[in-house]
Amino acid sequence: MAPPPAVPAPTEGHGLVRTPAQLVASAEPSSQGARRAVDRGFLALCLALTALAMVILAVLLFSVWRDGHERLSSEFLTNYASRKPGEAGVKAALWGSVWVCVICTLTALPIGVGTALWLEEFARPSKLTSFIKLNISNLAGVPSIVYGILGLTAFARLFGTVSSDTPIAVGDPDGFLFLQLPFGNGVLAGGLTLMLVVLPIVIVSSQEALRAVPRSLRTGALALGATQWQTTWSITLPAALPMVMTGAILAVSRAIGEAAPILVLGVPLFIRSVPQNLMSDFTVLPLQIYNWANRPGEAFHELAAAAIIVLLAVLLTFNAVAVVIRQRLRTT
Repeated sequence: MAPPPAVPAPTEGHGLVRTPAQLVASAEPSSQGARRAVDRGFLALCLALTALAMVILAVLLFSVWRDGHERLSSEFLTNYASRKPGEAGVKAALWGSVWVCVICTLTALPIGVGTALWLEEFARPSKLTSFIKLNISNLAGVPSIVYGILGLTAFARLFGTVSSDTPIAVGDPDGFLFLQLPFGNGVLAGGLTLMLVVLPIVIVSSQEALRAVPRSLRTGALALGATQWQTTWSITLPAALPMVMTGAILAVSRAIGEAAPILVLGVPLFIRSVPQNLMSDFTVLPLQIYNWANRPGEAFHELAAAAIIVLLAVLLTFNAVAVVIRQRLRTT
């Protein structure tokens, strides 16, 4: 039998399918050079913008340090605010910021992580869950002063259900265990208001952390007989905790520098006491900085710069603690 006739190899015009490597090799050198030039130009632009941002930040930090470092002392941290610049300090504002941030963290993290777990692990896909996720993402961009108005209505006045003139009180007003309804403009109302500000950030970051956990870990745990809750608590959540802590760092960083929501609550700008319980009057460092920056006189501006340095130190301390916890969770 005669062999079949040889089929000529298809040419480019007759449907030849080439590999990606052949396509790249056959590309015109001029087009490759143009693409490389665009890539290098974009990289150079990104580096230039990053360097510009770093330079601006360095200039601002240097300016603050130059104006305020001479005011830093142990007396500045232990004295209360005063009309005399030489005797003024940030004791009340410093401790108020610590109380508020602790309350905000202890309330925002459980609620935020719990909401993210329900949305990602337990809730069935539906129009309702999609609507909730969409609104949570939108809430992350709402101005903080709106949350201040909400906190004033919900926490400080309790929607008007209880008169502020005759509050419902439990415990000794001078003791640590004291609670009243409504909360008024106490430190608990301030912490819960800041919780509202950072809660969307915590939920969204926790959702992204849970989505980053490989689906194979959940499938393997379920295949071994674990329940949905056991899989979530023992496998998914521990794997996502390092990224959850990253979101907590961002949330605390925003909360500690907020002034507008606290100002809406009616918190006094001048106070000479530290919180003794959750209902105590308080002030925070951003409000104290705002008060000094608006006063005439170079001495008060130097006090504001020194308070900014203290605020940055408190922020870095909270972030350092969160980073240490995140690293320990990542290694366990």
